[in-house]
Amino acid sequence: MVSAESRSAGDRHTPVMLQRCIELLTEHIPAEETQAVIIDATLGMGGHTEALLEAHPAVTVIGIDRDPEAHRIAGERLARFGSRFQPARAVYDDIGQIAAALDAEQRLLGVLFDLGVSSLQLDELERGFAYSYDAPLDMRMDASADSDDASAAELLAEAGEDELRHIIRAYGEEKFAGRIARRIVQTRASQPLRTTKQLAEAVDSAMPAAAKRTGGHPAKRTFQAIRIAVNRELDVLTAALPEACDALALGGRIAVMSYHSLEDRITKQALAKRTVSSAPHGLPVELDEHKPTFRSLTRGAETPTSDEIAANPRAASAKLRAAEKIRSTGRGAA
Repeated sequence: MVSAESRSAGDRHTPVMLQRCIELLTEHIPAEETQAVIIDATLGMGGHTEALLEAHPAVTVIGIDRDPEAHRIAGERLARFGSRFQPARAVYDDIGQIAAALDAEQRLLGVLFDLGVSSLQLDELERGFAYSYDAPLDMRMDASADSDDASAAELLAEAGEDELRHIIRAYGEEKFAGRIARRIVQTRASQPLRTTKQLAEAVDSAMPAAAKRTGGHPAKRTFQAIRIAVNRELDVLTAALPEACDALALGGRIAVMSYHSLEDRITKQALAKRTVSSAPHGLPVELDEHKPTFRSLTRGAETPTSDEIAANPRAASAKLRAAEKIRSTGRGAA
């Protein structure tokens, strides 16, 4: 059996909707453009960044990721591009500050978000993201020694029943959140929840038998909810999308791939604020300040083809939304 560590980054991860993302983020950039910058806000193992760098001969890509292991793997993969690839170890809600540090002549013409947990994190057992094997309950996207983030085990040990119920219901959309939160509190009273197996068993024991007959593993939604809470994923996304839109230069594009309804809802709402007129109903003349600043590039949310899903099952739930900046306001006006 070939270990995850011994396989190349390309073998370990197949980027979702790769060609469509590359098309959206590079087709508007002239071949002679030498100052174009694209930010890959979710670098991961560098698959999308590699394709972006190959697609345009002069574009520079800044890759943001909080995970030092992602930077190690992506750095090796992208070393051949020299200074055209620039790593940034950060959480992607720092995107405004990163964009503000660009040279005056550079133009931010693209931003990509590929949300959720990466193949790197899912495949490394010790990260504790999956319910399908036993591992320490960590779930932090940055699990390095200098990280200040609390692990999943720490969250489950410290959160009250009401907080756990809210997390599981709001982030996991789990209708049995109350039962699961109560069982977690009961279980930890006798022994701390330190492993994925312990959490999965606690969730399973709280679920009604009828509810476990359909819908996949009974712990799926709870694991998603705990991961989102540990990494503050929805708060970070809510802050990052407006920052990215503001930072884009005129003609720049944003593309966002989400994998569950909560991410997609936040993305849809953030882009709608930019692509729809804000003029009050009945106003006879639309003032400039009410006109849309972006235009949609996708009709609603695009989804992967059946062939792509067959080749890459993790793509099945992906939804892609994209928009282009058509009017400049404040930052990004260059």
